[in-house]
Amino acid sequence: MSNYFYLDAEKNSTNAQFIDSIETYANDKKTLFYLLDRPLTDNKYTYDYDEALILLSSGLKITIINTSSKLTESYSNFVDDVIEDLSSISDKYKYKKVIGRSRTWQPDLIKTEVLLSDIEDLTSFLSSIKLNNELGIKKVDLMISLFIGSINDINRVKDDIPSTLLDKVKQKIQLFDSDQTRFIYKNIDEKNVKIQGLSGTGKTELLLHKLKDLYISDSSAKIIFTCHNKILGNNIRKRIPEFFNFMKVEQQIEWDSRLWCSHAWGSSKDRNSGAYSYICHFYNIPFYSWSHAMPFSKACKLAYDDIKEKYKDDELPFAFTYMFIDESQDFDDEFFKLSELVTEKKTFIAGDIFQSIFDEYNLNSIEPDFLLSKCYRTDARTLMFAHALGMGLFENNKLRWLEEKEWKDCGYTVEISKDNYLLSREPLKRFEDLEEDFESIRIVEVEKYFTHQIIDIINEIIKENKTVNPDDIGIIFLDSSQSIYEYADNLEVQIYNNFNWEVSKAYESKEKETNKVLISNRNNVKGLEFPFVICITNRITDSPSYRNSLYTMLTRSFIRSYLLISNSPRSGLTSQMKDGLRYIIENNKMLIKEPSQDEKEAIQTKFNYITSRKSHYDIMMEIFEEESIDIKHRNRLMELVKSMGLVGGEKIILKDFISKNKEFL
Repeated sequence: MSNYFYLDAEKNSTNAQFIDSIETYANDKKTLFYLLDRPLTDNKYTYDYDEALILLSSGLKITIINTSSKLTESYSNFVDDVIEDLSSISDKYKYKKVIGRSRTWQPDLIKTEVLLSDIEDLTSFLSSIKLNNELGIKKVDLMISLFIGSINDINRVKDDIPSTLLDKVKQKIQLFDSDQTRFIYKNIDEKNVKIQGLSGTGKTELLLHKLKDLYISDSSAKIIFTCHNKILGNNIRKRIPEFFNFMKVEQQIEWDSRLWCSHAWGSSKDRNSGAYSYICHFYNIPFYSWSHAMPFSKACKLAYDDIKEKYKDDELPFAFTYMFIDESQDFDDEFFKLSELVTEKKTFIAGDIFQSIFDEYNLNSIEPDFLLSKCYRTDARTLMFAHALGMGLFENNKLRWLEEKEWKDCGYTVEISKDNYLLSREPLKRFEDLEEDFESIRIVEVEKYFTHQIIDIINEIIKENKTVNPDDIGIIFLDSSQSIYEYADNLEVQIYNNFNWEVSKAYESKEKETNKVLISNRNNVKGLEFPFVICITNRITDSPSYRNSLYTMLTRSFIRSYLLISNSPRSGLTSQMKDGLRYIIENNKMLIKEPSQDEKEAIQTKFNYITSRKSHYDIMMEIFEEESIDIKHRNRLMELVKSMGLVGGEKIILKDFISKNKEFL
């Protein structure tokens, strides 16, 4: 499956060669391309013409290609309808104040009346539709976002040219990549749909898009969005109405009757306070409160057993139509079994694949339906260093290891020389045009917890970024000792005295508050992100949960992460770690010594997931070759399959159908 190409049009004998050539070009150039037959954002728009392709890629004019042999009135009407609908979607999301009316952008940014048969050389054709104007490129990126539903906040993107590093990153136009787009628009015929990705790959945002679509399309559905962490649950409950308003959802949110959002456990006194508490109330089964003898996994298993004992399979009522589970690595299998039992149609499960790697029980196989490898939050150098620290890659005794395939699945380019792995990541669009000396990760060694170093860092951030807000900064304590709370109290006073900024202590408020610096322990920052993150630790330990937190917290930033650590001999910060970071910064790569085979057997993790979902056309071509079907008969058989409603069917069924009908050709 291509990471740089997304197709949402019917592949046939007329366009197959062109589609394949675009896909090959996209992968060779590592440039994202979309080929559509209509805008994806709103399914209320319908079109009568099915012989056109819409080619989209950043830096190129939006190009509508006619795959028929001549330009017809039907094609012209299709072009007019697409432009009219794109203009309507632009007006809906307030894009017009940046891109203008269609009469102003159509002549320069849209290419039409292109016959597929006239495209002889792809490279020359793409060169002919290339844009060189910076403002034109920005407008096309915004229009692409309208085509694919990757809607940006136009007030954030703005129409001016940002000057500071902070504003450059904040105003970047974000587009769904091919994997993200597949998750939103492609249906998976499974009850549990699993999506795994690195920190910052947009998992929660994708869940919100899918949630919105299902809430609109199924007015009778009961939907719950849940996660293990209370602060993330509160944050998501705030984000859902903001997201619905932003996406112009006209339906009112019917909280606790059609839509629930809460953390997983809840309280026996409030049925709507958690997924588990609602399930217990709905089925009238015992609710168990947490204790050392009653962890969440055990409570879920008891609930599952109670429900199975109370109801026959064909008489079981469903508590929910759909369930969304975020940060799935925080749960055990018992919760997923319970969720599947009480959910009628689908459960969407999203988790951080690298946090799964740090599982206490050394999980050695991860099986998602969608694997997101591109991180859009964190600079590649920060991500590499966070992975290296988390997995112990700079240490003699590594804690986790991936083989070449798994590294590639996580978005790495891998070079192997003898027993050394050279790992690198492609620069992402969010950072590619920033200054070359952009510093995204820094180690700051201190004698002990001193507030003046943090105050100095905040002063530096303000000096470099005049538009910084208090809530652009997150301060996170990685240690678990009680002394961190006394230190946080002192830090709160110092921040107010120096900057007149208020502080939100996440372990008390259980939420991220607007216009306040967030201070937190490591347990209350799941799902949050900041331009600047200051992570504080006294000592790097080998605990899997600590290493997980170290990786997770360092990747909360989308400009810079600071690691403040004691300079004592017991800090766990080694010269190899510092040398490893220096190598990453100087080379945009990390150099890792491969562990021995015995070590690998103890620490290796494998990913097993569906790597290819072939188009109906490609499956049919395979069958035609296997059944030796003459080329002149193939289109007739394609039409016959279509008329019988078998498009998208399993290969074994299609092959049986072709085999039985070929004798009549």
